[in-house]
Parts: sequence; C-alpha cells; structure tokens
Amino acid sequence: MAENEEHMHPSFMGVLKQKERVRAKLSGIKHKIGVYSAKGGVGKTTIAVNIAYTLSRMGYKVGLLDADIDCPNVTMFLGIDRMIGITVPIRPLEHNGVRVASTAMLVDEVKRPIIWRGPIITKMLGDFFENTEWGELDYLIVDLPPGTSDAPLTIMQLLDLDGFVIVTTPQRIASINAIRSGLMARRLGVSVLGIVENMSDGEASENAREVGRTLGTEKLFSVGRDQSFNAFSDSGRVAVVEDDGKYAEFRKLVGELLAAS
Repeated sequence: MAENEEHMHPSFMGVLKQKERVRAKLSGIKHKIGVYSAKGGVGKTTIAVNIAYTLSRMGYKVGLLDADIDCPNVTMFLGIDRMIGITVPIRPLEHNGVRVASTAMLVDEVKRPIIWRGPIITKMLGDFFENTEWGELDYLIVDLPPGTSDAPLTIMQLLDLDGFVIVTTPQRIASINAIRSGLMARRLGVSVLGIVENMSDGEASENAREVGRTLGTEKLFSVGRDQSFNAFSDSGRVAVVEDDGKYAEFRKLVGELLAAS
C-alpha cells in the first residue's frame, strides 16, 4: 500500500477505487456531459433528450443515461416501453440512433415505484456505471436527478465529466437553485459549460443572467416556452427529430456548448 493511502479513510479509498473502475469501463466514451439543476420541474429531461438527439443528427455516436434512479423519465419522453432485463452487463437500448439506459428499463416503476434510501441509490448508481456496456461513443449525455445530495454527489465523484449544462427557468426560485447547482459542481471540480433558460419568454431573463454572472459563464441560452415540446414528449417523440426548426435552435445551442467543453 502506498504511503499516502495508509492515511486515507477506508470509505474515501473505496470511492477512489470505484472511480478507477468506472473510468476504465467508460474509456470508450470521448466526452461526458451532465444536464443538471437542483430544482425539479425546470425541464432537465427535455433539454437532455434534445441535446442527445441533436448530437446524433449532427453525426456523432451518442448515449443517453437517465441517472434519476428512483424517478426515471427518459423512456417516457422517448416512447420506450421495452424492458432490457436485469442482466450483467447491462446493454443500452438503441433507440432512433441513440443508445439509451434507464432504470425504467429494468423495473416497471409506474406499477412498482422505486422506494429506496440514499445509500441504496448511491450503490445502484455505482453499479449502473460499472456494469453498463456503452461501447465506443463520442458523447454520453447524463440526465441528473434534482437536489444536491447523494445521487448528484455520487455522479460528480465517479464520472469524469467534461462539464454541466445547468438548466433554469425565468422564475427566481429556479435561478437560486441553478446557482446552488453550479456552485456544487464547481466545488467538486466540474466546470459549468453553459446555462439554459428553459420556458423562456424570449431573451434571457435577469434571473438567468444573474446565474451566469454568479457562475462565471457567458454561455447563456434561451429555449422558448412552446407547448409543442410537451406534445412531442407526451407522444414519445423528440422535438429536434420531428421539427427542423427545433433542430436548428438546438444545433446552435449545442455548437456553442461544444466549443466551451
């Protein structure tokens, strides 16, 4: 045992060793980008799904990980109702050109809600990272759960993320929680690639601009309030696949995010 390891707490050593195993497992993935906000209901999944499929339309090999273990939603946004079975290794489902993995494919959480305490969710995340066969990817988009506790902390500790897209809305409470999200990421050494104000009324609101100033990023994007996003999601379709105008909007956003990563 190395001299510096002798003075480490066993739990910290466990995290370091697991991180090395996860790094080796995901070595075929060139870039990993998280989509995050401490507040629920701001549209993280909408943004994550449309970023993933924009990248795919741009010609990249893309994976989409639903890291919200107990309340997964990505499969509903994509109209996926297939189960992949609890087998090791876990093999993501290829859906319209994007490899998708979610606990909703393992457990029918609508009929059987996932009611787990934090330590079990943390272990499940680690197992998910270590046992999923993504293969070679240009980008893995990770849709994070809300909050600043066990699950987001585990993701930031175990994944070598290129950075986060922080999602907010024009509401003051959303901007406060977006700032919390970004400060947590920075404290754990993960950069903020940009801020997306979802459900925007046009140009970025003063609240969104405050998020950008506080987190030190000029990459600030607005996604307009548009009921068609809800219509697409409710029917299991993706806006940027179905609507060329939406694709053009997200392609511009994604291009600037990639330049920042």
